[in-house]
Amino acid sequence: MAELLDRTLIWNEAHLLHALREYEQFDNHHRPHRTLEGAAPLRPLPAPIVQPNRLAHLDVRRRDRLSGILHEYHHVA
Repeated sequence: MAELLDRTLIWNEAHLLHALREYEQFDNHHRPHRTLEGAAPLRPLPAPIVQPNRLAHLDVRRRDRLSGILHEYHHVA
């Protein structure tokens, strides 16, 4: 939470609630947690990629949230 509030100027209550909802969504669905061995609370870890030909063709995309304060990364099929 500190990484969000330390870098964000909150304008009003509506902006604060929006930022908190975005952070909650990010924290529960995308951010890896050490205690969950890298999984997010509401998303299990994907199966590891073990085939060498698939590793050579990984396409990872980044999605910025909250004007770039939070970053989500996804494998593109």
